[in-house]
Amino acid sequence: MTLKPVPYTPTPARVSRKKLWMAAIKPPMYSVAVMPIALGTAVAYAETGRIDWGIFTTFVMAAILILAWENLSNDVFDSETGIDRNKPHSLVNLTGNKSLIFWIGNSCLVTGIAGILAIAWWQQDVTILAIILLCCGLGYAYQGPPFRLGYQGLGEILCFFSFGPLAVFAAYYSQTQTGSIASFMASIILGITTSLILFCSHFHQVEDDLAAGKRSPIVRLGTRRGAQLLPWLCGSVFALTGAFVALGLFPVWTLLIFGSLPPAIKLCRHVRANHNQPARVSNCKFIAVSFHFWSGVLLCLGFVL
Repeated sequence: MTLKPVPYTPTPARVSRKKLWMAAIKPPMYSVAVMPIALGTAVAYAETGRIDWGIFTTFVMAAILILAWENLSNDVFDSETGIDRNKPHSLVNLTGNKSLIFWIGNSCLVTGIAGILAIAWWQQDVTILAIILLCCGLGYAYQGPPFRLGYQGLGEILCFFSFGPLAVFAAYYSQTQTGSIASFMASIILGITTSLILFCSHFHQVEDDLAAGKRSPIVRLGTRRGAQLLPWLCGSVFALTGAFVALGLFPVWTLLIFGSLPPAIKLCRHVRANHNQPARVSNCKFIAVSFHFWSGVLLCLGFVL
């Protein structure tokens, strides 16, 4: 690939380097990698009564490394389009070394795939490897050239499948070497909450997205309509869980997910009040991460119980 430099326009805000590095690394975001593995394993435990902790631990570490690759490579690809020129916490902007970030990301990918290869070797089954490679392909197509499907507003759809049905099925399969309806239904719920994080990340960067030609859902809908859609997206998580319990697909303990209502309500109220104020709404993706984390933990707990 050709790495063409795009000038970085510094922001006037005085932010400490430590805070910029923490924002660039995004530690809370790595729950996105862990949760599909935890949920698929929790459903497997509910149905089989056992967990292979070696496979679980290896899978979690591999998932974290693969997500690190995606985050690093996205910074590289975004730096080529100029969409991150006003983003001081971009790793490319912080280091000034695009090639370094690119190759660190690739190293994370290779190491992560090595973990998945180990699981496939232990089980003498390449199914998980094929699924994770497909997830990686979708992750690349999100921002990588020549696809850049995220710029067409398809990022949330790719995110839904990668971190929902595909990843949860892979985690469930790694424990059981089969599939289940319950794991598929659970993956839909997790896919929604994961996609919400990406959806919310667009509210504060409409101008930058437009300047770079990125047609994100918020660019297409507008911030007001996006804010009006948010309660329906959050509400679908609870409605689906209730429906699956009523149909006997989920154990009644999964209704614990209603304990994640506070961050969901906080998210919807915050975005509704500040949807057109970039400085104030920029933190909404972290509220979405909180909703994703607590709804996922409580759903996992429901299956384990």
